[in-house]
Amino acid sequence: MSSSLTSWVDINQQSDFSIYNIPFGVITSQGKTRVASRIGDYVIDLSSLFETTLLDGLGFDQSDFDSHKLNNLMLKGKQATRRLRNRLQELFQQENNELKGSENWVSKVLIPVDAVSMEMPVEIGDYTDFYSSIEHATNVGTMFRDPDNALLPNWKYIPVGYHGRSSSIILSGQEIHRPKGQQKPKDDEAPIFGPCKLLDFELELGFITYEGKPLGESISTAEANDYIFGMVLFNDWSARDIQKWEYVPLGPFLAKNFASSMSAWVVTLDALEDFRVAGPQQDPAVFPYLEFSGNQNIDIQLEVQIQPEGKEPSTVSQSNYKHMYWNQSQQLAHHTVNGCDIHAGDLYASGTISGPTRDSYGSMLELSWKGTNPIQLNDGSERKFIQDHDTVIMKGYCEKNGIRVGFGEVSTKVLPTK
Repeated sequence: MSSSLTSWVDINQQSDFSIYNIPFGVITSQGKTRVASRIGDYVIDLSSLFETTLLDGLGFDQSDFDSHKLNNLMLKGKQATRRLRNRLQELFQQENNELKGSENWVSKVLIPVDAVSMEMPVEIGDYTDFYSSIEHATNVGTMFRDPDNALLPNWKYIPVGYHGRSSSIILSGQEIHRPKGQQKPKDDEAPIFGPCKLLDFELELGFITYEGKPLGESISTAEANDYIFGMVLFNDWSARDIQKWEYVPLGPFLAKNFASSMSAWVVTLDALEDFRVAGPQQDPAVFPYLEFSGNQNIDIQLEVQIQPEGKEPSTVSQSNYKHMYWNQSQQLAHHTVNGCDIHAGDLYASGTISGPTRDSYGSMLELSWKGTNPIQLNDGSERKFIQDHDTVIMKGYCEKNGIRVGFGEVSTKVLPTK
C-alpha cells in the first residue's frame, strides 16, 4: 500500500476520513435526511451527487440515497457498494475534474460536517455480542473464578456469544441514564434494589452484515468477508453489579440491555483490507468449519477517554483490535453453522478488546482490577468505575505508510438514574 491517492478536497493529514476511507452514514441538514459519505471535514451528500448523473450505471436509484438508513444500499450487495465507493474515490481524486469543475454542484454535494447532524445509520434487526478477547476472558476468569483455570473449558473451541437487544443501541452523542436493578453486594446477605454502583464501558468494534443466506444454510470462513458491509466503534455498556447477580444461569440481561453506543460512520471492510495482520496462534486446533486462510485480524489502534463534566478528557486505555483471539470470519461462520440466517443491517460486536498490558485493557473492571486499583485522571480525581456526568469517548483508526483510515469516535455522557 502506498500513499499515491490525493484529493482536490483539503484533508488534514491526521483526519480519519482520508480519500482511502470513504465511509457511509446518514445525515440531516435543512430538514432533509439522506445517505452520505465523508471526506476530510466534509460530508458527501450522495442524494445531491446522484442528481448530477455522475453515479449513473452503478445500480442505484434516487430512493437509495434519499433513505433514512443504509439498509437499502446494503441490500444491493457487496459488489454494488464496492462500485459506489470506488466511484467516489475516483471523483474526489486530484486529477478528476468531473465534479470539481462545477462550483455549483460542489457547493451542494460537499457540506461542512459541522452543518449537519448525524443519524443512526442502520436499521438494526438483530444484535449479537461475542466474547473473543483471550486477555479479557482471562482477566475476568482470574478475578471471579480460579486464576489457574481462568478460561472456561469451551472458550478455545467456540467463539462464545449471546443475543443482545437491538432496540437500545444508540448513536454516539446520545446521553444515557445510569441503570437500576437488583444487586447482591455481599454473598451472605439478601439482594438489594437500586441504581447500579459499578457502571462500566466495554471497548468493542462491531461489524454490520449484508443480506445472508436462507435459513438452514451456513456461511463459511472463506465466504464471511463477502457478507460483511463494514465496521463501527461500539461501547457495550455494562452494569457489573447487576450482571454478577443475574447472569447465572442464562447470562447477561438487564446489565447489558439498557444501552449500547455506536459510532456514526460505517467504515467499509474494503477500506480496512490493507491493514490486515496475522492473529494470535489458536491452540488447540479449531474445528474445520472455523479454519481460515490468510490474515483475518485487523490492526486498528483504539483509545478510551473519560471526561468528567467541565474537565479535559483523560486517556485510560490504548488497545488494538489485532489482539482478538477469534476473528470476525470465524464469528460469522460459527453464528451460521447451525443454519441461523442473517440479514442486511444485523450487528455483531466483538466483545471487550483487551491487550496484554494493563494500559490496554478494555473495561474499568480490568483497568481498576475490580475496583482495587483506581485509575487517576488528569484532574486528580480517581475512578474505579464510571460516575454520573462522566463522558466516555472511544476512538479508533488504522495507519500504515502514511495512510490513515479511522472511525471518528463514539461518545456518551452518563446522567443520574431516573
